[in-house]
Amino acid sequence: MGIKVSLSAVREAIRAGVVHAHAAAADHHWQRWVDYCQSIHSDPWLYEIDDPVPILQVFGARYRDGRIAPCHRTVRSRTVEDALRAVGQTFARVGAQDIRKDAVGGIDFRIQRQLRSYAKADPPPSRVKPIPIQVIHHVLAVAFCAAGTCGSKAISDMIVIAFFFLLRPGEYTGTDTNNTFRLADVQLFIGHRRLDIMQAPPEDILAATSASLTFTTQKSGVRGEVVNHGRSGSLLACPVLAIARRVLHLRQNKATQDTPLATYYHGNRKHAVTATNISDALKTSVRTLGPTLGLIAEDISARSLRAGGAMALLCAQVDTNIIRLLGRWQSDVMMRYLHLQAQPIMRGFSRQMLVSGEYQLHPGQDVPVHN
Repeated sequence: MGIKVSLSAVREAIRAGVVHAHAAAADHHWQRWVDYCQSIHSDPWLYEIDDPVPILQVFGARYRDGRIAPCHRTVRSRTVEDALRAVGQTFARVGAQDIRKDAVGGIDFRIQRQLRSYAKADPPPSRVKPIPIQVIHHVLAVAFCAAGTCGSKAISDMIVIAFFFLLRPGEYTGTDTNNTFRLADVQLFIGHRRLDIMQAPPEDILAATSASLTFTTQKSGVRGEVVNHGRSGSLLACPVLAIARRVLHLRQNKATQDTPLATYYHGNRKHAVTATNISDALKTSVRTLGPTLGLIAEDISARSLRAGGAMALLCAQVDTNIIRLLGRWQSDVMMRYLHLQAQPIMRGFSRQMLVSGEYQLHPGQDVPVHN
């Protein structure tokens, strides 16, 4: 009994090593694998199969064409890759060989080729467009007008926080409590003096000159890493004041330090700001502002705020390495979020190219000698 309990604890520890949503997705992939194996009259652990790769390839093909995918339509190569990884890692978790891998531990050549062919056939990725600050100003103006509600103010504050801190939706909405920032992750400062956010007078909270978020359970940050912002100069579109407003609202409603920052109270009920709330607020403002920004509502989602913050930094000529650090990008994938359509990026380039496009090359050995 003791060994079984210990093994159960170890499995839970392994599952805790990934974000809850990823663990749940892996469980769903495994269940589809079990169903698939039953449909072909095979044991899901493939005990008597010498070469499991063809069976795994057929599973991938059926996932790709939608027959066993949850959406029941063709999925992208990355989705198939995720499903195959989940199956392989489930084998590895129980001490068996990851069935995706060859004898030297690499992904089997046949699976690599299959996934590569899917990737080539995939449609171009649909990138969300970055949010210009004008949209955020409009969202805030609507939320903080006389008719603004607790919910609209919470949504707009989380939009501001996400924009300035380059957050992913799961980090600044209140639905994924294992990934989102909590009240305990917040620090406020007046100069170098750190405030007790649960006890400091409201006037001190609103007088804060800088604010920090500490990464604790968020998947995109180094545990214990702190990102700090000073005041922006705006009374509404300011990361420090947006955090201060959230702190005061949560304090007034006797929230604990484990409460997600994206929580608000209306009457006696507790609510969470969702990614849909964020997307709807942004889309409404984009529709109102019209085509002057070069955007339509379909271009925008909650993910646009991370791209928008990065684009604002790029337009301000902030070094891309610093943008990567702030956004916690570990590769050049950041560049997928940045659009050359932003006018400040391209403004003046044609003039510079005209001036700098006249040059001579150092001659090679094949250039004839002039006498």
